[in-house]
Amino acid sequence: MTAPRITPDTDTLRRLPKAVLHDHLDGGLRPATVVELAETVGHTLPTTDPDELAAWYVEAADSGDLVRYIATFEHTLAVMQTREGLLRTAEEYVLDLAADGVVYGEVRYAPELMTKGGLTLPEVVEAVQEGLAAGMAKAAAAGTPVRVGTLLCGMRMFDRTRETADLVVAFRDAGVVGFDIAGAEDGFPAADHLDAFEHLRRESVPFTIHAGEAHGLPSIHQAVQLCGAQRIGHGVRITEDIVDGKLGRLAGWVRDRRIALEMCPTSNLQTGAAGSIATHPITALKDLGFRVTLNTDNRLVSGTTMTREMSLLVEQAGWTVEDLRTVTVNAVKSAFLPFDERNALLRDVVLPGYDSVR
Repeated sequence: MTAPRITPDTDTLRRLPKAVLHDHLDGGLRPATVVELAETVGHTLPTTDPDELAAWYVEAADSGDLVRYIATFEHTLAVMQTREGLLRTAEEYVLDLAADGVVYGEVRYAPELMTKGGLTLPEVVEAVQEGLAAGMAKAAAAGTPVRVGTLLCGMRMFDRTRETADLVVAFRDAGVVGFDIAGAEDGFPAADHLDAFEHLRRESVPFTIHAGEAHGLPSIHQAVQLCGAQRIGHGVRITEDIVDGKLGRLAGWVRDRRIALEMCPTSNLQTGAAGSIATHPITALKDLGFRVTLNTDNRLVSGTTMTREMSLLVEQAGWTVEDLRTVTVNAVKSAFLPFDERNALLRDVVLPGYDSVR
């Protein structure tokens, strides 16, 4: 007998255990923190009212253009150039995840963008890891434990990706769990950075690649077939290889080999990669058996949380608790954690949390 499909209410959504794999540290600061730190470092903001600043971010990012979306990061990065700024923003990052019911998260950022204040790349990583650890300790003490791993990003427009890959290897036993390549996608192919990916494979370090957002199938093909990505950041344009439910060779490869798609519905609407929540590819791809995961991308810039992303899919795409369970399990299965630790997280935390609302 098939179990009834449950449509969750807001309180249920808040309680559900969540896992987020695609979330940028510099895109998720608290507006009040940006205001306070900007005053400390002498950086001019569009407004010094936290509520107005939060609204400015969403409005500025809601342009339908990835390049303009990325430009909004000027102000958050400006307050993340000191050890004190990194410690605070990293700690608050963890506490905000915990408050949203996230039990596992992977935070990503590009260390090379945080050295203008004189910090070295290792000093940036050390400060962020210290802040994350402080946040995890406080969350656990408050009874809302959350585990957070770090992905270090190379910027595809620049030439320091191999240097960043070396950092990942150096800090792999200190909380850094993988690598990503980010930045303007169109015109900056991931294959230009093969040296970094080959080094990571030699060192047995997992990595994901932003692909299939601003650029189409060739971007996804490069990420998967040339670079060897274990996950794809966004990947919404994989639908270009699917016609009337029939998968092309690339789409079939991605689905059949369980290459996770880190999908970010609200962000994709802002950058023009999707037209609406109701028609966002995440639903069709989930139903076709792709390993889709649900993510926030940039919580400040998109004015969102994991609870909000879930709520939008429930209200506008007809998702149920079972659908949310599927993408959460997908995320944990695709986390850059050892197999036994993923299994323990599923067995002890995620599955019991979903079973409690059946």
